Amino acid sequence: MHLDPAILERTGAIAGGIIVGIVAFYALYKDWATPGVENQVFKLMLLLLGVGAVLAILAGVGALGTFKTA
Repeated sequence: MHLDPAILERTGAIAGGIIVGIVAFYALYKDWATPGVENQVFKLMLLLLGVGAVLAILAGVGALGTFKTA
């Protein structure tokens, strides 16, 4: 098996998604009980960051589907 750019890109998406997802969901867990409007916006941003990380992991493993070449 050789390392072509597609494999490197998928590996980077999986590794980055795991790291970003863990950090985002842990920060969301630790910040969950804080009150205030600013903190609600911060929680929403952390949630969206975590969802994006999950999507990156799914894209990296090829679970979202593939596109046909033109």
